[in-house]
Amino acid sequence: MGLLSKFERQPPATTTDYVEEAVASSPVDVEKAHVEMQDEGNAVVHHHHIDPEAEKRVVRKLDWRVTPLVSALYLVSFLDRSNIGNAKIAGMSEDLDLTGNRYQWLLNIFYISYILFEVQVIMWKIMPPHIWATIVVLGWGLIATLQAATFTWSGEMVCRFLLGVTEAGFGPGIPYLLSFFYLRHEVGLRCGIFLSCAPLATTFAGALAYGITSGHAKIANWRLLFLVEGIPTILLAPVVFFFLPDSPDKARFLTEDEKLIAKARGVRQVGTHERIGGVVWKDIGLCLLDPIAWFTALMYFSCNVSFSSLPVFLPTILQDMGFAAVNAQGLTAPPYFISFLVTIGSTYIADRTQQRGYMLMFLSCVGGIGYILLATCESVGARYFGVFLAASGIFPCIANILPWVLNNQGSDTRRGTGIAMLNLIGQCGPLLGTNVFPATQSPRYVEGMAICAAFTFFNGFLALGLRTLLKWENKKLDKKYGSQKDLIASRTGVPKGHESVVSEENYGPTFRYIL
Repeated sequence: MGLLSKFERQPPATTTDYVEEAVASSPVDVEKAHVEMQDEGNAVVHHHHIDPEAEKRVVRKLDWRVTPLVSALYLVSFLDRSNIGNAKIAGMSEDLDLTGNRYQWLLNIFYISYILFEVQVIMWKIMPPHIWATIVVLGWGLIATLQAATFTWSGEMVCRFLLGVTEAGFGPGIPYLLSFFYLRHEVGLRCGIFLSCAPLATTFAGALAYGITSGHAKIANWRLLFLVEGIPTILLAPVVFFFLPDSPDKARFLTEDEKLIAKARGVRQVGTHERIGGVVWKDIGLCLLDPIAWFTALMYFSCNVSFSSLPVFLPTILQDMGFAAVNAQGLTAPPYFISFLVTIGSTYIADRTQQRGYMLMFLSCVGGIGYILLATCESVGARYFGVFLAASGIFPCIANILPWVLNNQGSDTRRGTGIAMLNLIGQCGPLLGTNVFPATQSPRYVEGMAICAAFTFFNGFLALGLRTLLKWENKKLDKKYGSQKDLIASRTGVPKGHESVVSEENYGPTFRYIL
């Protein structure tokens, strides 16, 4: 839909929504709406028919304004955290005396602070999103740029710690924010576009590093690298303040009629369009005890072992294959560009089929085979091909795990808690991943590649286990309430049961898990 309408599964031609009487009574020409009232026990159900073309226009505007902005921010975020791998082989290692395990500690300290400060995700509900996003974007942009002014290892350690603090306030909250703008069958692809900027950023990192380090600047090439890649983040801060909407019904780029449609879409999701502010503490406890949330958190941990280590060590790995430092920078780009395309394609297919488990199993096998090639082969060609497979497997896995969390928790509080659990546990993976490539194992890093392969295959095994559990839970729900289509048909009066019902993404008789 929107920018992606040629590839997106469209909503049903007639969409039944609940809306408040104030919304229903408003004159909305574009919606061609009528309201039907019927009693269901003590509850009153409102059916609100929205013109599908009008709804498509709303989503098209969201696709133009929201998804590109948060994706651009994630691109520079990932660029700023991972360009240390390019800086290392561009002279930083010698200038800052990165002997022994000092480089590993520069990687570790980022993830330690990132994990400790991920509780900042609650700020997306406490503060207006455009204000909070501006604060963290400006913060990490300044810190990323100031790395160019460090002259000691301890100074760089401080910068990396603060970079983790500020970036932890952004990335973990964006998929949750996107779930407020997009429906259940739409959010996966948008999360995929957002997260595809990780491999895209790494593609640019290689290209930028190649251009910067091949010149002869008056300052050290690695310092120039931090300046060139950090300043754009600072410039994006005012853009975020003025153009990131807090919610669909507060988006300045929507007309009043379009805001009513946005409210109706929110009601279709969770029964209300007011979703910012307050949490249900009981739901937090229930999510913490939910095996589904633990499955996805362990999957994220497994993926992050490889996801975090590949960008920061790949330039070194390629250099140790025999390529010159400048050529090693450039050769990191092609594998990540392919990964970028696979990330978008895989999330589109998973949204279209509503089958994330199968997709994750396939991608895990692709990535695992890539790491096996890197661990066992000696020829440069075979190992470089292994890099393509590893990148094309591991990055798309991350992009498919996040929407699986949003799809399978039945309240906003539980979705937010699930994302928090995912990150708190999953971000411990980089602490392992960034320590499995010691310089003593150069040039093949067999042990590190084997560990990454094992965790990538383990991710596929977890996906199989979770899909089996979800299928079993759906059968229990069908046995208890009847089939989902029959239930929707009985509530909407549409024989085939193709219409939407109120609060379809929250737990209830019509809720079913996405496999």
